[in-house]
Amino acid sequence: MTRKYSTTSVATTLAATISNSATTVTVAAGTGSSLMGGVSLAAGNVDQFLVALDVDTQNEEIVAVTAISGDTLTVVRARAGTSGISHTAGASVKHVFTGDDATFFTTGVATADAAIPKSLVTTKGDIIVATASATPARLGAGTNSQVLTADSTTATGLKWSTPATTDLTFNAQTGTTYSLVAGDLNKLVTLSNAAAITLTVPNGVFTTGQQVNVQAIGAGQVSIVSDGTTVLTSTGATSTAPKLRAQYSAATIICTSSNNFTVVGDLS
Repeated sequence: MTRKYSTTSVATTLAATISNSATTVTVAAGTGSSLMGGVSLAAGNVDQFLVALDVDTQNEEIVAVTAISGDTLTVVRARAGTSGISHTAGASVKHVFTGDDATFFTTGVATADAAIPKSLVTTKGDIIVATASATPARLGAGTNSQVLTADSTTATGLKWSTPATTDLTFNAQTGTTYSLVAGDLNKLVTLSNAAAITLTVPNGVFTTGQQVNVQAIGAGQVSIVSDGTTVLTSTGATSTAPKLRAQYSAATIICTSSNNFTVVGDLS
């Protein structure tokens, strides 16, 4: 049966004497509901609500309430190691939490804990993998920074890839014209020439969210232009063909959607 509990149950008393084998108990008129403290019991003897009769006396008996009708309780006698005895009218009736309940919860927690797989991690930095037989193996440092060895030979030789570098790379251009290529993605393209420089943003090379950084490091001013099909936007004086403002000015060209780009930076 499912155990039910209440934190708002109100103690009451027996309305009449009961024998040591009675299976119904009547409490003081109008107190049955408050004794249950808001707990309802499903039909079919599937729930139980523990109460003590003659609480804290030598005659104390724990009974399980399995149903209630008004002030009449249907009970199972002699619960939690107590014995069925007679109780006189006026005996106390109180909802209780028993040692039996504590054992019930302790057993449940132990059962649940035993069902949880235990971690094999014993050292900070351990990595756990499943072997071919589905048995976890603890991986430790191998012979170099890219090889992992394991407790199980079936896992020896597993590798991880070298993390991608976040260092900026450069593409130095010294001519008066340059058209961006796929390899310029996330690079800094430097443009250096004494004469004016035209930087073209081509169609079909970059996808949404990709970007290229550019900087004028020579005396020649850099104009960023469309290839005739791409669409550029910017805060430059000519928004569709902005210029880097001065030597060492820089900007980022961002693909905002197919064939569309925005240019942000030190523009004129």
